[in-house]
Amino acid sequence: MRKLRNYKIFALLLVMMLLISAVVGCSNGTAEPEKNSEQSSQQGTPTPENPTLKLATTTSTDDSGLLDAILPEFEKETGYDVQVIAVGTGAAIDLGEKGDVDVLLVHSRAAEDEFVAAGYGVNRKDVMYNDFLIIGPEDDPAGIKGEKDVVVAMKKIVDTQSVFVSRGDDSGTHKKELSVWQAAGITPQGDWYKSVGKGMGDTFRMANEMKAYTLIDRATYLALKDKYQLVPMVEGDKNLLNPYGVIAVNKDKHPNANFEGANAFIDWITGEKGQTLIGKFGVDQYGQQLFVPDAK
Repeated sequence: MRKLRNYKIFALLLVMMLLISAVVGCSNGTAEPEKNSEQSSQQGTPTPENPTLKLATTTSTDDSGLLDAILPEFEKETGYDVQVIAVGTGAAIDLGEKGDVDVLLVHSRAAEDEFVAAGYGVNRKDVMYNDFLIIGPEDDPAGIKGEKDVVVAMKKIVDTQSVFVSRGDDSGTHKKELSVWQAAGITPQGDWYKSVGKGMGDTFRMANEMKAYTLIDRATYLALKDKYQLVPMVEGDKNLLNPYGVIAVNKDKHPNANFEGANAFIDWITGEKGQTLIGKFGVDQYGQQLFVPDAK
């Protein structure tokens, strides 16, 4: 019994010594791993409450490579995971109206304004712009190369019944094309006019295969031009300006929308970091900006 008693006393003393040692160790900084973990949490990328952000944007933006260049920086700085749905502007706006996405990056100002006016979107801001151009085959059957007035060029295409490939997908590019036809007083129809219902990259490819003319945004043209033989025909007309806007889906219409994430993206892409990256994109590879940042 005495041995057992002595053993109990010894064990009790040992436990007390270990506890004292632990307390002293913490006060002397020996619990450094826990401290570093806390510091890392404070200094590292924050984790949003809802980290998934659904972005509906245009095939033109996606095909140009811009998103691959800028979104990783946004994700790294904010902790959001951006899921990109690249479709035409009309389809992107439709996704926003249904609440299937959180934020839009599109390029059809009239449609954007209607989306906001109907209460589906809020906090619309200018982001950037580039321009459209008419491209076509080297032999230029319509004789429009160098023409500065896009309306005159379109009339020549009709007069010569030269093949023109339209995206035909209610995208921002398609809407721009239709506005040019309207300005020319022309309803495009007939065998010469091919409405393909495709994104910009596929439309470029199909126009190349048909040796046809098409309307294309400059960013996609520069990104893909080495794959095909079509060349610029008409550019520089003010009617070919192509502005982009960003819009958050209204949480009052769709309570499940990631409104916080949408506004974080809007603040970032219209802020100094996002605008700087947009302005630099394409310069090293193409010798010119593919998009011009213009957030006010």
